[in-house]
Amino acid sequence: MHVPDGFINAPVSVATGAVAAAAVAVSLRGARRELEGAGAGSVAGAERTAPLAGLVAAFIFAVQMLNFPVAAGTSGHLLGGALAAILVGPYTGVLCVSVVLLMQGVLFADGGLTALGVNITDMAIVTTVVAYGLFRGLVKVLPRRRRSITVASFVAALVSVPAAAVAFTGLYALGGTADVPIGKVFTAMVGVHVLIGIGEATITALTVGAVIAVRPDLVYGARGLTKPLELRTSPLATPADEPAPAAAPAPASAAPAPVAPRRSVRRVWLAGVAAALVCAGGISYYASASPDGLEKVAHDHGIDAKAEDHAAKDSPLADYSVKDITDPRLAGGLAGVIGVGATLAVGTGVFVVLRRRRKTGADEQPATAERPSENV
Repeated sequence: MHVPDGFINAPVSVATGAVAAAAVAVSLRGARRELEGAGAGSVAGAERTAPLAGLVAAFIFAVQMLNFPVAAGTSGHLLGGALAAILVGPYTGVLCVSVVLLMQGVLFADGGLTALGVNITDMAIVTTVVAYGLFRGLVKVLPRRRRSITVASFVAALVSVPAAAVAFTGLYALGGTADVPIGKVFTAMVGVHVLIGIGEATITALTVGAVIAVRPDLVYGARGLTKPLELRTSPLATPADEPAPAAAPAPASAAPAPVAPRRSVRRVWLAGVAAALVCAGGISYYASASPDGLEKVAHDHGIDAKAEDHAAKDSPLADYSVKDITDPRLAGGLAGVIGVGATLAVGTGVFVVLRRRRKTGADEQPATAERPSENV
């Protein structure tokens, strides 16, 4: 659903750019709390979430290269908003998808540069907000089980895709450059993206389910699912069976109790990177060559009448192929590997910086509170 240049006029493109910039700014602040696990009822901290957030961005980039057929002459691909929001949180999810869209537009000429605000608004903000809101609502009413997280992920992802199609139709009604009846655009966009949503839901549920099976503590949407065990005394217990009174507090010189070691995310991270490289570097060669939902609707209904060439159409990686390499399998695979590496590096860098700023701010707060007493 990458919107090219020329589909939406300049005023609406500028307005969506402002909306996207504001949303990213808000998400930067919210992501700092999510990276620290604040308010999530979990001990999972930034050392776990930050690497996973960069990995999620790279994984979404890779899976978006795997277009799957949904109808005669039409294909679809993952949008990723639901997947990112459930795995790493809604604010961090907006940033993940935004990083992917930025890398695709700048390096691969996929999605117009003047339409970047439109794409972030539609594919990052709308999908994440709709999916995570629906996901949280379902989790509250479903039984507190891991299977409920997977079911809620499927439904949320399924709904998020046609929601993005509706959002695009609204933007096109405000600033479309071609004279096309909005009713036809709405019907065509929603119809094909309901089918694409089934593929999105399947990928999202399988991915979330796989991570929950291995490391449920790494799934943001599953935090608080498992309550800590509590020791209770039976009401029929005899005095001899009652627990002994609490021991006197240990002296200050006593050694602190050992802390249970935190589980490393290295294996999950390496497995995720390997999966992303396999998808982008190998499986992508077998992806459907048919136009995706938006391209098909645009061609059939004349939305692309005033489409413009991409400013980066001569990029060495344009159209997900390395320039001057004649073997299409090698050119596409190498471009995919480069894209995964670049997205992983940029995404991880963003979230590591956010983590450090959050940590620095927390360390400076006590010092700031002590300043008034120093002047007394």
